[in-house]
Amino acid sequence: MITIQNSLKKYTADADKAVTPQVTVDRATAAFAEQGREILSQLRRIDTGRLDIPVYLSICGEKAREVMPTRKQMGKGSSPVQAKASALMELAERFSYFSFISNPANFHSMTWNEASSAWPHELIPITEIIKSVNEDISPSQAEQVLSLVTWQFTRATCMGRDQEFYIPYTWFKKLNEFNGCSAGNTFEESILQGGCELIERHCCALIDSRQDPVPTIDLQSAADPVLKELLDKFAKNNIKVWLKDFTLDMPAPTVGALAYDPANFPGLSEIVYTAGTATSPTKAAVRALTEIAQLAGDFHSGSNYEASGLPKYTSLDQIKWLTRGPAVSLDSLPDISHPDMGVELKKLCSGLNSLGFELFSLSTMHADLKIPANYNFVPGFQFRERTRHASLGMITGRILAEETDPDQAVTSLGMLEKIYPDSFFIPFYKGIAFMRRHESQKALDLFRQAQDIQPDNESRALCSFYSAYTLSHSQKWEKSVPFLNTAIELDPLVKEYFNLRGVALFKLDKFETAASDFQKALELDSGSATDMANLGICYHRTGRSRAAADMLTRALELDPDLSYARKTLDEIRL
Repeated sequence: MITIQNSLKKYTADADKAVTPQVTVDRATAAFAEQGREILSQLRRIDTGRLDIPVYLSICGEKAREVMPTRKQMGKGSSPVQAKASALMELAERFSYFSFISNPANFHSMTWNEASSAWPHELIPITEIIKSVNEDISPSQAEQVLSLVTWQFTRATCMGRDQEFYIPYTWFKKLNEFNGCSAGNTFEESILQGGCELIERHCCALIDSRQDPVPTIDLQSAADPVLKELLDKFAKNNIKVWLKDFTLDMPAPTVGALAYDPANFPGLSEIVYTAGTATSPTKAAVRALTEIAQLAGDFHSGSNYEASGLPKYTSLDQIKWLTRGPAVSLDSLPDISHPDMGVELKKLCSGLNSLGFELFSLSTMHADLKIPANYNFVPGFQFRERTRHASLGMITGRILAEETDPDQAVTSLGMLEKIYPDSFFIPFYKGIAFMRRHESQKALDLFRQAQDIQPDNESRALCSFYSAYTLSHSQKWEKSVPFLNTAIELDPLVKEYFNLRGVALFKLDKFETAASDFQKALELDSGSATDMANLGICYHRTGRSRAAADMLTRALELDPDLSYARKTLDEIRL
């Protein structure tokens, strides 16, 4: 069980930390150095210097690439050393987390009924699972649903109760992915950061769904010297900035940040929209502004950032609602700051408890790194990336369709259908099961049936995409394109749709239009090595050898294992 200890702050300039950024850098660098270049391959600064707000990139080594889906992590801060520390700790956080979840020894595989029998007094209350999707379902029905699949159980501490429970980790992973991962110089620092990030994502999801005007923070009310310096750097470059009060009713303040460069938008820059949460309004604002700098590419490099907690806006008309709202002073936001991060964490938990929420945390610290790391979650919190129609049946159905034996999946989905008759998700999941059984026509029929009953465009787009994906298995590329056109029309912000259409067009020898789709996929995810490689090969096929070589080289820097990219690059060089 994790027990909250004292954790005094020894650094408070632009972030609250238990040690100075230089000590963090020294410790992390030494921990990574013991593994050679297996975890950390490279640490380098990537900002152009225009804003003079440093951004660093940590590149994964071979061992890290084996367990992590990402190949690079960015770090931010008002000073170079803080940005270095941020990039290194981001790598420690993710490597620790993915190493933890890839180790079967950390988990017990059981159905919910089996776990109830094994740990009758130590199992997380079923009400917390129901709360996690805000579903109107009885505890007995919830137990029936959760007993249709096997979950990976592990122990986590309910921080507000000082009590440890067995929790179905895979349930929360399906809901939240790796949102809530954290690392710090102490466990208190790590969990506090993770809890603040969860609050940030929750507030952002609610504000994005409602799009009601929220208070605008008066920039002149910023009194902290670091915050004033950051704002001056934006102003010096004539970049418009809005800070917004996104706190809602949460105990810790959340500051939303919106910025764009009138001189370079839209040609060389984007509208950047993000947020930051901390225990004080000033640190929340600093976090939001340095996050803007991390995503913006200095507002003149033509870079593209990938949206996550908040949507990505592409026109000034889309942000009008955000620029409205009554003016408030920064110090009007709640403040739970204290010299001891242990005290802050207790205040945070108490504030969440008063709203009916519990913060859970489990240690993911890697035995070799020995850097405190955690996975944190709050049942009932929202995330923008998650469907608004999530339910126990929907999440369980997804696991049945995608991860269990397809024959058993069809049977179990029939049982689930008795609890959720006429649901929009059962035909879709049955389609996936039949696709895995290589019954393409049955799968296509189910995807078409599912598409007509989906509750929103995003879900309808997914059904159309899977129709195309099913056709791609039998190389029916021409037939797949209309389905992909529909998916993109319904939901134009999913890179996988452009990727598959690009592949289909490439297979049809339409290299120019395929290149456009891979380019669009990169605009949605600039770090996709696969799309870089595909774009490079399209360039090669259309005679643009220099552009092809450049793109393939960039792809291989991110993912050296792309053998087809290396083969094409060798051909170009020869």
